[in-house]
Amino acid sequence: METYKLLDFPFGYQLTLTHYLNGHNQEPILEKDQTSTNQIQLVTVGRWKWWLLMVLNIVFLLVGQSAAVLLGRFYYDQGGNSKWMATLVQTAAFPVLIIPLFLLPSSKDTSTSSTPPFIAILALIYFSLGVLIAGDNMLYSTGLLYLSASTYSLICATQLAFNAVFSYFINSQKFTALILNSVVVLSLSASLIAVNDDSGGLSGVPRSKYIIGFICTLGASALYSLLLSLMQLSFQKVLKKETFSVVLEMQIYTSLVATCASVIGLFSSGEWKSLHGEMEGFGKGRTSYVLTLVGTAVAWQVCSVGVVGLIFVVSSLFSNVISTLSLAVTPVAAVIVFHDKMNGVKVIAMLLAIWGFATYIYQNYLDDSKARRTQNNVSESRNDSLC
Repeated sequence: METYKLLDFPFGYQLTLTHYLNGHNQEPILEKDQTSTNQIQLVTVGRWKWWLLMVLNIVFLLVGQSAAVLLGRFYYDQGGNSKWMATLVQTAAFPVLIIPLFLLPSSKDTSTSSTPPFIAILALIYFSLGVLIAGDNMLYSTGLLYLSASTYSLICATQLAFNAVFSYFINSQKFTALILNSVVVLSLSASLIAVNDDSGGLSGVPRSKYIIGFICTLGASALYSLLLSLMQLSFQKVLKKETFSVVLEMQIYTSLVATCASVIGLFSSGEWKSLHGEMEGFGKGRTSYVLTLVGTAVAWQVCSVGVVGLIFVVSSLFSNVISTLSLAVTPVAAVIVFHDKMNGVKVIAMLLAIWGFATYIYQNYLDDSKARRTQNNVSESRNDSLC
């Protein structure tokens, strides 16, 4: 009996064609591995639908994140000045995530080897991560207030370097030569942005404010990477599963906490008193003010849908890498929309960031190829034993 591979789905999922040789007659029989429900689902859905779903989530993530950054910059350019309002809109539209939670199917965990975590533990995790998200969003809002959209996006690319470091210490992931190269190159890219005098690009923002914006954005990138590692640790050690519904629930509950924290910050800081004046004095009018805030909130949630979708369809690492890909989209869009200055230093910083991104992607490709080979060897050994 000979077994040939007919279809090779991503991440080791296979469908095999077995030929029972009876003289000149060859009868093809499709075999399905009954030990994996995910394999059956992928065979049913089809390879092209898997790719379609992945591409759709990538578009959601890139378009949502780029639009949110550009709208955030537009809010500040037209007279908006409330950092807490800019922070609030990053999570305020989280109820949008409830729609895919109920409409889209999720894989059910039938494992009985682990008991579900206590409600108190889940509440503590969601509360702690939600507060950290609110603080992270505040840092991002402060950074975008004092930086151009292109500079802000390039600094945000350093989250990959921070992610590699935190994943090494928290999630026990390997630190290879390619990952080290990515960290060094992205650090050099951030250093070029730090010494670049871009303060004149935002109507004469003082150098001191530019430095504050740089530090806040860099700190926000580091905190965001820490949040990803902590979420991954929560999935591994506490929740012990990473299905679509579990990941989406994590997004919803932490966004709820972050939204409440942002509302508290908005009122305790007194910035709520200036919101009416902001709306009246907004450069493009009151309607544009409301639409800008609503559009920013929706754009961030579209981005969140893409993030969650890629985590479910591919992996958390791949989702983070694709979110960083916006560094090649947002700066170009910022030049077109806001006429940001792209001097030689920023171009070199962008090229370095893309190089660091490419080496990170290549390492991910090598790890995935190794995992596929291991899976193929296991499948072949199982087939040989059955023969």
